[in-house]
Amino acid sequence: MKLGSNNNFDLTYCTNIHSGEEWDQVFANLKQYIPLLKARVAPGKSFGIGLRLSAVAARELLEREALNEFQSWLTEEGLYVFTLNGFPYGKFHQEVVKDQVYAPNWTQPERLQYTLQLTEILAALLPNHTEGSISTLPLSYKPWYEGNQLVQASVMDSASLQIAEVVAQMVDIRNQQGKLLHLDLEPEPDGLIENADEVINYFQKHLLPIGSTYLVKNLGISQTLAENYLLDHVRICYDTCHFAIEYENPIAVFQKFKAAGIQIGKIQISAALQVKLSEDSEQRRLIEQRLSPFAESTYLHQVIARQKNNRLIHYPDLENALPHLKNTNACEWRIHFHVPIFIRDYHLLQSTQDDITTVLELLRDNQTCTHLEIETYTWEVLPQPIKLNLLASIEREYQWVQTKLLTKQFVSP
Repeated sequence: MKLGSNNNFDLTYCTNIHSGEEWDQVFANLKQYIPLLKARVAPGKSFGIGLRLSAVAARELLEREALNEFQSWLTEEGLYVFTLNGFPYGKFHQEVVKDQVYAPNWTQPERLQYTLQLTEILAALLPNHTEGSISTLPLSYKPWYEGNQLVQASVMDSASLQIAEVVAQMVDIRNQQGKLLHLDLEPEPDGLIENADEVINYFQKHLLPIGSTYLVKNLGISQTLAENYLLDHVRICYDTCHFAIEYENPIAVFQKFKAAGIQIGKIQISAALQVKLSEDSEQRRLIEQRLSPFAESTYLHQVIARQKNNRLIHYPDLENALPHLKNTNACEWRIHFHVPIFIRDYHLLQSTQDDITTVLELLRDNQTCTHLEIETYTWEVLPQPIKLNLLASIEREYQWVQTKLLTKQFVSP
């Protein structure tokens, strides 16, 4: 849905919260939820969709008449697609995902082919005069390389070549159709690029030199234009949950990216679990009881612990961290578990909701990014006491975001 005095923000939620890997399943979910949600939060207005397609669904959408049928349905219902989630390639619900969410990574041809298909789909669906974004994984999964810096650098180089191929396709679409699309890398804990400094290092030492060499050779353009294309078509998906887990200040991150010429293409609005730890052993025992149901088996729930001297300790998953809770010297844990954004306190646990508020306040004064996507994808695996009605919960998340954004400056006429 459009927000802002000039309708300059596009707000949606990511449909990765609905299970279904084949196109027929995806379309059925959209028909079930989207019109009802639109009637609740944007009656009589155009309503944007943050579409998640698996590789299977993307292929099916292009191989049949499904794309035309989908476009007709969007028009009839007053809907539009402006962003795709291209991070999870395969199944994302009702089975163990864990680190396989990073497979195939950006060195593998399957990831390239999948993203090229998403680019083709988005170009076909995207309304004129609207930017299109595709979020994708942060190249690969860091623990796979066991701290081997040379191997990590090689992976970044290989990934940059494949990403440059996507950029070449996006440049052609822009020249032929006048539509601007960008691929948005999504840093997260234990991703190959997981924080602001690693993002900047990747752009400066890998993507720009290697990607520009590819574009110069294949498009017959200058080095300067090639670098400009890369910075236009490769951006960052800023997930408020992920950067909060890294204890990164949003204001500082935005400033770092701006200074490096790196754009934020999409902001995913999500909250992580936050735990303040005292030295009281009984309180820690109660916190462990509260956290245990969150150590579920479907997704990775990386933990970053902060000690009093601000040293950070990484755990690959909550189940790996919990045995250390009793004796840890940490004063705080932040956990990669997306919880409802409209709740701050969970009895002994909190969320990183404050970071979302800071980001939305930044947007009021500086339109750093116009694509906003609510992404609480864990409804199926939330512990029972906080599991709420899905449609009502999505509606509450929209209302919470609008309350934070819709000051007098942003009220649409």
